[in-house]
Amino acid sequence: MKTQGLSSQNVSGRAVLLIAKSAFAASPHLEMQRLAELAAGMTGAGIVRFAFTEQGTPSLRQALSNLLDEDVETVIIVPLVLPMEPSFHIWLTKSLTRWKAADSRPWPALSIARDIASSTLMAQLLGELLETAEELDVPKTENPPVIEGSLVPAQKRRALVCQGGPCNAAGADVIWGHLRNQQERQKLRAAGDGTMTAKSTCLGPCSLAPVLQVFPEGTYYGGVTEDAIDRIVGEHLLGGRIVENFAYHPTGRKQRLRTPSEQNNRREN
Repeated sequence: MKTQGLSSQNVSGRAVLLIAKSAFAASPHLEMQRLAELAAGMTGAGIVRFAFTEQGTPSLRQALSNLLDEDVETVIIVPLVLPMEPSFHIWLTKSLTRWKAADSRPWPALSIARDIASSTLMAQLLGELLETAEELDVPKTENPPVIEGSLVPAQKRRALVCQGGPCNAAGADVIWGHLRNQQERQKLRAAGDGTMTAKSTCLGPCSLAPVLQVFPEGTYYGGVTEDAIDRIVGEHLLGGRIVENFAYHPTGRKQRLRTPSEQNNRREN
């Protein structure tokens, strides 16, 4: 992707999209809004929006989709992620390519800014942060901590999203975010048999990345996309029916990732 910095040219056709990983409460959304307003005051910023790549609204895909309906010629994506692993840039690029191929609307030119740590202003920023340090006043107490109880949830299903290297490079973070958003939307914790979603270390079949596994059946799903997540949630997690289009069962032999046409031709249960 060609790099395009901020300038005073073609401001009306430029959009800046600030992205973070997750937001679980109102405060991170307000902070991203503050940063977006700060960036909007820069010369040449044009439209400034924010989005989240894992959990939080709007998702990166939704924010991009919204921009496609506006008169935008260029979108500059600025990752506000520290540290930013190499796999983050890899899956971001792959996800953008996949989304663009799946959406027939005209797309603007896309650019991705470098990570924050590469900025020449990082030393200055760290120095300013050191100046803001305040001594922590920890109150002393003679009372022992109160041991609280926990409610054991009546959930029979577990959906694990692999976070191994190949899966992260294939977009596992995006898949995780979409699954979490669907979990909140469909109330999966209580619906059906009850479902708990979680990230996992390597699940094994790396060539099928990104991989998701559903228990108690232990079903592996490979090449998982947002559309696959929608079907897995509706049919498997809520309906108890394995989605054979994306399922990979133990055969004792190596299996490769199926093409979209091969997925569509698979017989459903």
